[in-house]
Amino acid sequence: MEREDAFNMIAATLRIPAGDLYALDEKMARATGKGTVIEDIAAENEKRVLLIRNMFGLYKHATAEQAYGVLLDALRQSDAELYELFRKPDGTSIEGLRSLFNFAHEFAEPPKGFFMKPEKARELLYRCPPQKILTALGYGTVQELLAAESLYEVYAALRVVEGSDWLNEVFFKGYENLTPQDFEMRQITMTVLGGKWLDVAKKFQQKKYHNVSHLKELGVIFVIPDRIDTPGETMRLFGLLSHYVHEVSFYAQLIKMYANRPDFARRLISLFRGDIPDVAKSRQEKGAAWLIVQRYLAKDDERHPLLFVPHINPEAMHWRKAERDIARLNDRFPFVNVGFWYNLDFVGSFFKGEGDSQAKLISFDLLDNIMSLVMEKHMVKYLYHQQEALWNKLFMEYMGGEEVMEKMIVENFESQAIII
Repeated sequence: MEREDAFNMIAATLRIPAGDLYALDEKMARATGKGTVIEDIAAENEKRVLLIRNMFGLYKHATAEQAYGVLLDALRQSDAELYELFRKPDGTSIEGLRSLFNFAHEFAEPPKGFFMKPEKARELLYRCPPQKILTALGYGTVQELLAAESLYEVYAALRVVEGSDWLNEVFFKGYENLTPQDFEMRQITMTVLGGKWLDVAKKFQQKKYHNVSHLKELGVIFVIPDRIDTPGETMRLFGLLSHYVHEVSFYAQLIKMYANRPDFARRLISLFRGDIPDVAKSRQEKGAAWLIVQRYLAKDDERHPLLFVPHINPEAMHWRKAERDIARLNDRFPFVNVGFWYNLDFVGSFFKGEGDSQAKLISFDLLDNIMSLVMEKHMVKYLYHQQEALWNKLFMEYMGGEEVMEKMIVENFESQAIII
């Protein structure tokens, strides 16, 4: 692929002017001595697209609709194979998800993390009672609530029932006095909330993206009970569990590192809120500034300004690891054809739509396609996971790979930017 074509293709995928990409490449080439990163990524992208085309018989002039359909059909088959491998998992109980939990933990190999002690977590609830939860379950006090309910399940429900505004503006105020002595080293816990929480969650959950989440401070990954009865659900659920194991382990590194800092509590609150940098940061530096954006901003605003400046996304890094874990299932169980999905996270290609000449971007990223398949009946398509993975891919190719990127994210997380 010619240099100009490579820059135009990568820039169009990232939704930025080609001139911005040329300027970034000039700075990075000067800093790293690598002058063909854009061309190399574009060539790798085209190679992987061609492999998938050949694998599934997608001819050269296929339309966007045909390409999208082929990917979803392939995912349906992969998902069906995982459903059988995991013994037709029931998403409503711990026993029903035992095999998914075990594989997610085994493949991710998480070390012990630095997590809040249960007694401190209880104390915070006493100081700031979750009124919506108390009302929904019919308890008069936090003491009654904790006598009857699991502490971890109550904390999980805070995210869903009380809402982010209450968490950030009210509950996290209690975190301002946390010290390293309020934390301890222990293993990550995975659990399924009791059935009663599903009814409670439905009353308060305005948006339902998925039924799996996590508690960074407690080292807990939880599943809101829901039946696995939609194509894509098994792979989505396993991917989310694996992703959160990697994410919780990553944040445990940061919490442990911050334990030696005088402003320990302030840093924790920033982590748990998911604070993001000011876009102006990238324009104030003389060198090449890569912002660290710890959330998928396009989920809420696909035109967020931070999406169009050089940045790296820890979320996309965790998902890359989760997709590698999914692919490893293929190594152990050759009859499960899921290995080909790995290393497609940054891959996308433009296809003409049916009945028009408008080129449309089709994401080959596993996560985009899982979410699209699960939401197919709602006519929802996803692209932003692939675009964020492509930003990470650029950084990794310039700087020397995934391990280097993770090390630099950890070291520069507080400043929210890496200056090259």
